[in-house]
Amino acid sequence: MHFVDTPAVPARLATEVERRTPEMIKNTVAQIIEEMPVYGRAEFVSHDELIRSVAVNISVVMRTLRGVAPPDTAQATATGRARAQQGAPLPELLRAYRIGLTQVWLQFTELTRDSTELVAVTTAIWALMDDYAEALTTSYRDTTAAMLLEHSHRRSALVEALFAGSSEGSLWDIARVLDLSVDGTFVVVAAETPALGREALPQIESRLRARCLASAWRLTPDLQVGVVSLRHPSASAAIVELLQEDISGRVGVSPVYSGLGNTARALHLARVALSSLPPGTASMVQFNDSPLAGLVASAPEASVQLAHQVLRAILDLPGEERNVLLLTLRAWFECQGSTKLTAQRMFCHPNTIRHRLKRITDELGRTLTDPADIMEIGTALRALSIFPGTAHLPPPARQA
Repeated sequence: MHFVDTPAVPARLATEVERRTPEMIKNTVAQIIEEMPVYGRAEFVSHDELIRSVAVNISVVMRTLRGVAPPDTAQATATGRARAQQGAPLPELLRAYRIGLTQVWLQFTELTRDSTELVAVTTAIWALMDDYAEALTTSYRDTTAAMLLEHSHRRSALVEALFAGSSEGSLWDIARVLDLSVDGTFVVVAAETPALGREALPQIESRLRARCLASAWRLTPDLQVGVVSLRHPSASAAIVELLQEDISGRVGVSPVYSGLGNTARALHLARVALSSLPPGTASMVQFNDSPLAGLVASAPEASVQLAHQVLRAILDLPGEERNVLLLTLRAWFECQGSTKLTAQRMFCHPNTIRHRLKRITDELGRTLTDPADIMEIGTALRALSIFPGTAHLPPPARQA
């Protein structure tokens, strides 16, 4: 029986094959460019760089097959790292390696004398292919993971800067990295997290992206906050609908606003909207974008002081009595001062509403006919609506 020293066969043939190195490089580069459009267009790698890379890799392969050095995967590792940084797709990269090693294999097979030598050559070359593919894939994925982590950290820092109120000079850089328009139209969402480190709105960024809506998000210990770019102001309704699909806690949405530089104020309004919901509920509310609401929200301490000053007599009443009068007063404002519509909304007789309104004006010492009184009462009600937790607290201390 004829026994063949398997490693010796490629080593014996390698000297002859190595003379054909220029031909192997030429054939490999030509096939890669012809069969793989990303290389043909030089999308990630120039043709000159491709030639150099193929030459280096074939040289490493031939050194290993000659037996002068153990299998060296350093070049495959370096190539995987470089291509990951260039953004080249991994499947195309592996295919280019297979093309190169196939060209090497074809040159060896032309020199084999029998099937035993053919098996020895094939085994040696494709064992190298496995080693190189593993090294290249591991390097590519490790580099990609590191790049994604670095990008995530930078993106998170830029989102934080945006919500904190970035300077005008850095706003363009933030917009570019976050893929948002400086002059676009946006809303800010603030969602209460169910637990530390857990998202209140899982996969919200990808869900919005599926609807062609760009967004950027930041997770804090108690909130998941995000700025969402609108293609049109009316798109806010679609966002509200999407948010309502999976709510685990309180969610506040800012009014629609223009200009990325106004994001910090919009976050404040989204927080205010969230705080207007009772703790422990799973619901969502969008901040009323009326000028009065914005004015009240922008000065919380003064607004709460006003609410207690104007409505103190009602706030001091027993719980049920106080709630009935406040609900009636709020309904009267929402019904634009119509006693009939207020009665319909509260499912009672108009005379009952008139009696309650009389009680309210007596308690407050104000009228519902004087424009100044109406303005103060309406503003106080708005403050209570935006800051509901302050209704049962003592009034803020006055500054001396």
